[in-house]
Amino acid sequence: MIYVTHDQIEAMTLADRIVVLRAGRIEQVGTPLDLYNRPANQFVAGFIGAPRMNFLPASVFPGWKGVTVGIRPQHLRRAADGEPALRAAVTLIEQLGSETVVHGVADGNRLLAVLPGQQGLHAGEEVALAYDAENLHAFDEQGLRVE
Repeated sequence: MIYVTHDQIEAMTLADRIVVLRAGRIEQVGTPLDLYNRPANQFVAGFIGAPRMNFLPASVFPGWKGVTVGIRPQHLRRAADGEPALRAAVTLIEQLGSETVVHGVADGNRLLAVLPGQQGLHAGEEVALAYDAENLHAFDEQGLRVE
């Protein structure tokens, strides 16, 4: 059966395979988790997943050059002491009970983190956010995935 929807949550829930279209062109075809875990380009990376993936210049990440780096908000966590981390100025906090959505700015770039539980953060604070390198996605200047 073919089912057409603009609701990516509905697509992820119902589909065995998803075809992501933009302006009538196929951007990627795959299982929901293929699209989530290995997006072919920045369009798919930003479309699949809620909230959408963060896109930051490579200069924000040590050792990365010449690409745009994507990381999902759920793949950020509060950094332990001494752990390499992004430093973000908190601009807004959404306390949702089971999770805390942190809106911030890291090196002049908007950043969103979804943290577990109740974090006790406040707007105006700085937060250190750690990540695992395997959760980073690299995209070239055309927005295509770089392996």
